[in-house]
Amino acid sequence: MNKYDAFAAPKVPEFRNFLLGRFLFIMGLRMLGTLVGWWVYELTNEPFAIGLIGLSEVIPAVSLALYAGHIIDISEKRKLMLTGVSLYFVSVLMLIVLSTKISLDMLTNHITVFCIYIIIFFTGILRSFTSPVFNTIMPTTVPKDILQNAVTWNQGSWLSASVFGHAGVGFLIAGVGNTGALIVVAALTVVGFCLLYKLPKKHSLNKTSEKNTLESVKEGLNYVFKTKELLGALSLDLFAVLFGGAVAMIPVFAKDILKVGPIGFGWLNAAADIGSVVVIVGLTFLPITSKQGKKLMYVIAGFGLSIILFALSKIFWISFLALLMSGVLDGISMIIRGTIVQLKTPDNMRGRVMSVNSMFINSSNEFGQFESGVAARMLGVVPSVVFGGCMTLLVVGITWFRAKSLRDMEY
Repeated sequence: MNKYDAFAAPKVPEFRNFLLGRFLFIMGLRMLGTLVGWWVYELTNEPFAIGLIGLSEVIPAVSLALYAGHIIDISEKRKLMLTGVSLYFVSVLMLIVLSTKISLDMLTNHITVFCIYIIIFFTGILRSFTSPVFNTIMPTTVPKDILQNAVTWNQGSWLSASVFGHAGVGFLIAGVGNTGALIVVAALTVVGFCLLYKLPKKHSLNKTSEKNTLESVKEGLNYVFKTKELLGALSLDLFAVLFGGAVAMIPVFAKDILKVGPIGFGWLNAAADIGSVVVIVGLTFLPITSKQGKKLMYVIAGFGLSIILFALSKIFWISFLALLMSGVLDGISMIIRGTIVQLKTPDNMRGRVMSVNSMFINSSNEFGQFESGVAARMLGVVPSVVFGGCMTLLVVGITWFRAKSLRDMEY
């Protein structure tokens, strides 16, 4: 099979089922995350409450990540993935019940928000297993010689799901309310489960089970910390997104600053992902073939500048374009980082390494959401997002001089 064929990976039936099933599942999850942020802000009118959503999910997700990696490496991965998707469906059902008029009439806003946090905490436990197990299964669905192509399609699918999820839920909230939108999320989860069910079993190919849990976890951590390019890419993503992510405050910008309502809110949420999808489609046909390390740092610096522009804008279309550009730059960085992680990870350690990767991602996204809420309370919403963009630029500058192996990396 020609490794330069842009459609090499989708031609593999197993990869197609994985891609479509994951697409529907992720679209549902992105709808859920966007809806919960809007819902909580409606109930509280407090930016800090949005930050607590991220904290509720990231505490269990990060705390269990290393243990989850050990379990993934010794388990039949398809069964673990399907169990996680099923339990996500149960979580959505609980939110549907909570969103009904009967529940809202019985419970105060504070109790409703508290219940939402508890359910999100439960999804954080699930995320510690499902996120890395998806990334562990993906490279087993294609031959090694087209793995880079599969990574690009996988990232594009994830981002496309994010676009449809973010933008679609805004229209759904406006049209059928929170309960109706949650029912759509539940339906997407069920269809995604059916497609993923078609995958063959994915048994462990190593003898990790012969080691105790602590030894297994230490082995995974040691590998990540000894592989400088891998550690550098993960660290750069962690700190850049931790400080530079403006997504958590989009409900505030949409409702109070730009005054665009739920539909505009949905498009603002989708803007970055639209940009990422566009560039990833381009990279599928014109892959980055040289100086990937330097280009990774350039695009993350540009990401920081885009976030600063978004924070300062008072005009909807400028805000949308700023987030769109941040997505274009983040899409390039996602492809480079994702390829580095997959190429640098041996098959017998994928569960543990992907769990460490998941820890970094969860930390950057959900702790970033919490950091945004805290910073917004301390500095104000606009200054907090400007501060985050500036910190992203600082992180890139430090990494440029301190991580030479990543800066000079090519693959």
